[in-house]
Order: sequence, then structure tokens, then C-alpha cells
Amino acid sequence: MSSPRGSAASLALPPPDRPDQARVGRFGALAGWAQRHRWAALVLWVAVLAAITLGSTAAGSAYKNDFSLPGTDSQAATDLFKKHGSEQAGDSVEIVFKDTQGVAVHKATVEPMLAEVKGMAGVADVRSPYADTSAVSKDGTIGYASVTLDGKTEDVPREDVAKIIDTAKGIETDGLQVEVGGEAARNAEDKEAPTAELAGIVAALVILVLLFGSVLAASLPLITALFAVGGAIGLIALASHIFTVADFTPPILMLVGLGVGVDYALLIFYRYRHELTDGGRPAEAARKALDSAGRTVFFAGCTVIIALLGLVALGLGSLQGVALAVAVTVLVTMAASLVLLPALLALFGARIQRHVLKQTARTTAKGRAEGSRWRAMAQAVQRRPLPTLLVGVIALLALSAPALSMRLGFADSGNDPEATTSRQAYDLLAEGFGPGFNGPLIVLVKGAEDAGRTVQKELAGADGVAEASPAMPSEDGALSTVFVYPTTAPQDEGTTDLVHHLRDDVAPGLEHDTGAEVLVGGATAASQDVSETLAQRLPLFVAVVVGVSSLLLLLVFRSVWIPVKAAVLNLLSISAALGVVTVVFQHGWFGAQPGPIEAFIPALIFAIVFGLSMDYEVFLVSRIHEEWTRTKDHSHAVREGLASTGKVITAAAAIMVVVFAAFVLSSDRMLQQFGLGLAVAILLDAVVIRCLIVPAVMQMLGKWAWWLPAPLARRLPKVSIERPADS
Repeated sequence: MSSPRGSAASLALPPPDRPDQARVGRFGALAGWAQRHRWAALVLWVAVLAAITLGSTAAGSAYKNDFSLPGTDSQAATDLFKKHGSEQAGDSVEIVFKDTQGVAVHKATVEPMLAEVKGMAGVADVRSPYADTSAVSKDGTIGYASVTLDGKTEDVPREDVAKIIDTAKGIETDGLQVEVGGEAARNAEDKEAPTAELAGIVAALVILVLLFGSVLAASLPLITALFAVGGAIGLIALASHIFTVADFTPPILMLVGLGVGVDYALLIFYRYRHELTDGGRPAEAARKALDSAGRTVFFAGCTVIIALLGLVALGLGSLQGVALAVAVTVLVTMAASLVLLPALLALFGARIQRHVLKQTARTTAKGRAEGSRWRAMAQAVQRRPLPTLLVGVIALLALSAPALSMRLGFADSGNDPEATTSRQAYDLLAEGFGPGFNGPLIVLVKGAEDAGRTVQKELAGADGVAEASPAMPSEDGALSTVFVYPTTAPQDEGTTDLVHHLRDDVAPGLEHDTGAEVLVGGATAASQDVSETLAQRLPLFVAVVVGVSSLLLLLVFRSVWIPVKAAVLNLLSISAALGVVTVVFQHGWFGAQPGPIEAFIPALIFAIVFGLSMDYEVFLVSRIHEEWTRTKDHSHAVREGLASTGKVITAAAAIMVVVFAAFVLSSDRMLQQFGLGLAVAILLDAVVIRCLIVPAVMQMLGKWAWWLPAPLARRLPKVSIERPADS
């Protein structure tokens, strides 16, 4: 049934699908298979997702953190603790009491509770404040009981620690405040509902509806991403039984999976829509979209995976697990975009086509060409390329400057929300025993018992030390342990300086005088060792990722300057994002609590953002290259490339920005930093770099943008990322 002639909506639909004569590439062939077997593809995805979900639900997860770092003093100390049966081999929690009238009046209530805790699963020993006068503050208002666990925090079930917290809090009264602190207590507290994930999904759907003007069209990229994320999370939960996967991995998977999944599906869908407006039939449009945007997605996904696998070389167990998990997530989202999305397009192609043609007719009736605003922006940039370039680069450098003073570390209970019991315990201990009490250094002395006493006396008088406990021998007498309490809080630079002072200046002299081996360990020193090791290895990791990615761009575009430009600009956007993270979280802007940047953040942000930036780079530059190949008019190619991709790049970036920024709402400091860093990097990349700096640079380079030395051109294999030409 045809529309009346002369109406705006009377654009005649193309004839029914028939075999086209265009040469189809591998990705187009994959789209063709998914279209022909649309129901089989959908049923297969649903069946696999259901099987993974049921399997992961039945098996549960076995997430565990591994912050061991062979070759460091803190790891050597931990290994010796375990070998010689020291009590410090197991972690501990502190049950903290406060009463302005004095904690002594509650002995009859506290000691029965401690006796109950001592008999609980996961508890090795309990030391009462009434048996150790050093466990009560000088004014008698604050005291603590040390609960030694029978293993490290990651090895003790959270349920066991949660029971300790519930039992301790059960004796609270109006006069007696009871809080439970320590890393195990932090991990055991109830986690918040997935507000950030839900907010990101809703925001992504709103942006997609505004972009396409259709709930159906908006839903397809989101459905593709949700299928991919659901499958990836189940796979990682199962993999956690075999590999070491950190317990903070699932929210990161949700964060990256949603952003990347919608991004990849949107790039393909937008090219599909473009082919429809050019008069293509749905099946043909899908094949052409996969042959162009699908190649971009494949290239970008591989770049992200390569960057993530580079994190494995950093040598930290938990980070390796996160890298592998996120790489699997990106792989699954890429597969969903290349197989599941074409099947969905085959099912709903006719409805989408009618909507697209009507929308195009309305736009044409208003006298606006597709991409006219982006074309006008490109023309404005081309008129003044150098000022545009300078303004953009100066802005990015200004944002990057704070990153030069970035200090890496790990959050502790002092960064927790004030309402948590772990934060309350932290504050009470600092109030009663000094700021350094929450981050003691554990000094291990391997030698005779008198060597331990000598070391203790020397440490007690060292600069930056508030107190040193008596030397405690291990079960076999081969070791002595001294707790050293700094005068500064665990995350202060003064504590970092103290660790270096004890290791570099104090320990060598003591070893010479006593003949014993002296190691400075403990959680605070271990965090510092991990942070410094990551900082030392990061430049090599960055160089490898940039080098491999640049080589891929060299192969794809057969140009020397395209990969150089991409590498420099990607590094600028990432450094600017880290600068913003530094001023917000390290310097305490916008109400954030000042403290170090989580040690994992720079490496994770770099790996993910570098790959995503390559996504936009390839999508934009490949369109410019298509026009350059067709017309040999460089200015025209730059304008048309931006006009064709500006809208979708901005929309894709907007979706990722809102998904990533939603995680700033999380109560977890690491997720807040991760979400903000990714959101800022993508925003700067899409707006400042892709829409302003890249067109300016391409205009200034002119035909030299595609220059490749002849000897190199003869040796390089030909790799095309653009759609095969019609035969």
C-alpha cells in the first residue's frame, strides 16, 4: 500500500531485498549469515546466556584479591611470618569502644562479648583491652580489642567477619559506642545497591532515543550491550574459580561493558542507518555497515584487548585478573555487535527503515542536509587550523599539569563514608592513639631475641616514629616482630618517607650491628611497595601499548603521520583526565576527601581509554580516507568525514560519559576515580580532539597526512578497514 503522492512521507521504499552485486568482505559475510539465520543466532545467544547465568549462579563466585609482589621487603616479611608461625601472618580486626566516662566501667559487658567472638569461625585469638593497658587511651575513654583472624583478609569468609561485627555492635548502649575496624571489616560491610549501573542504563537509553527518535532503534544497541555484559559477568564468575580475579572486578565489568557495548553497537547501527538513507535495502545496508563500521569495531576491540593484556606484564596478581576479565568483556561485546546486532536488524529492519526514511524526509523538508552543522564546524576549523590546534593543545596541557604531582596509594578506612563502622573505628583509634595508629609498620627481625630488643630501642627513637611496641618472638623463636607507629596518618607523605628512612638509613646499620636481617613490612608498607612498583613499570607498559597500536594504524592507513598524531593526542586526553582525577581526589576539590590516587587507576584508565580513543580515531579518519580516495580533495574529505561521523561520535561519547560518570555516585573511592577518569577522557577525546584538533591537524597536513616512504610501503602488507569497493 503506497503513500499518497506529494506528501513528505511519500518517499518510496526500495524494492524487496535481492542479491546485490557488491563485493562483500568477511564482516559483511558474517552479517549475511546472521541475517539468514536470525532466529538461530538469537536462540543461540539466549541459550548461551541462560547456560552461563545458571552455571555461575549454581557455582557461585570465588573472587579473591592478590596483592603479593615478589621481590619486595613487605612480601618477604609476609612469607617469613607464615614460615615461622608468627601471629602476624593472619590479619586482624579491631573492636573499638568509647565512653566519655571511661571504658573500664563496661568490663562486665565487654569481656563476655569478646569470649563469644573468640569462639567464632575464622578467629585465631582475641586480646582484651582489660588485659593490655596499652590498648586503652591515656584518658581512659577509648579502648580496643584486637581480634586476630586465622588467615589473610582475602581468605576469611565475609560472613564470618560480618558475625563479629554484629556481635560487637550488639552491646552498644547510649553511653557505650562500639565500632569495628580493619580491612576485613571494610570488606564485610553491606554493599550498596547497583544505583550507578541503573543510572547509566537509563541515561544511555534517553540519549539513544533523542538521537534516533525511536524507542525501537534506541533499544537495539542497548539490548546488544546488556546481552554481552550479562554473558561476560557470568563467564568471569566461573573463571574466578580457576584464576585470581579481584572482588572489585564485577562493577568494573559493568562499567566498561555497558559503555563499550553501546558504543560498538551504536557505531554499526549508525552506519546501517546511513546506508538506509542512501537508498540501500535493509539486508544490503547491514552487510555494508558491517563491512565498514564492523571493521572499525573489530580493530578498536582488538586494540583495547591488546592494551589490557599489556597489564598482565605489570606482574600484580589482582591487576592481571582484572585485565583478563575486562578483555573477555570487550571480546564478548565485540562478538555481540558483529553477530547479535545483525540478527536483530534482520528482524526489525523493515520497521527501522520506514522510520529512518520518514525522519530523513522531515529533515529534507526543513532544508537541512544530514551533518550540515558538523560540516559548518569543519569549515570554521579549516579557516583557522593553527589557532584551533593551539587552543585545544594548551587546554589539554593545562588539565594535564596536576598529574605531574600525582601520588599513588590505596584507600583505607579513613576514606570510607562517615556512616560506616570501619570509618568510625578508624577515627576513634586516631583520636585515642594518634594518626599513625591506623597504619603501623611491622618490622621483622630475623635473628636472636636480643637482636629484636636492640632493633626495638633504635626504632623507638627514629625520626617520624611515635611509638615502637616491644619485640614479640615467633613460635619457633627465629623471628621477632616490632610494631612501629608513625607520627603521621597511613596516607600521609610523611609515612611514605618514614618507610624509606627505615629501610635505607636505619635497617642497614642495625643489620651490621646485630647480624640479624631487618625487613619493614605490614599493610601500609605493602601498599607503598605496590604503588611504587606500578609507577616504575608504567612507562614501559605505555610504550609497548602505544607502539603496538601505532603499528596497527600504520598498517591500516599506510601513513606515518596518522599513527604519530593518534598516539600524541590519545596520550594528551589520558593525561588530562588523570590531571582532573588528581585535583578532585588528591587535592579534595568538589568535596572529595583528599588522599592518594588508587595505584591501579592510571594503568587501567590508560589501557581502556587508549583503545576507545583508537575507536573514534579509526571511525573518523577512515571516513576522511574514503572521501580522499574518492575525490583527492583533502579539504572536502576532512569536511565530509566530520559531517558523516561527528554526530555519532558525539552521541557514542555522550553515552559512555554518562555511564562512566554515573559511577561517581558509588561509595567506593576506586570506582569514583575510575568513573571520573574515564568520563573526562572520553569527553575530551570526542569534543576537543575528534571535533577540533584532528580536523585542524588533518587540514594542516594536507596530502602529507597519507605519506608513507616508498621502501616501507613495498614491505608493509595491505590491510583495509574500509568497505570493499563495489565491483
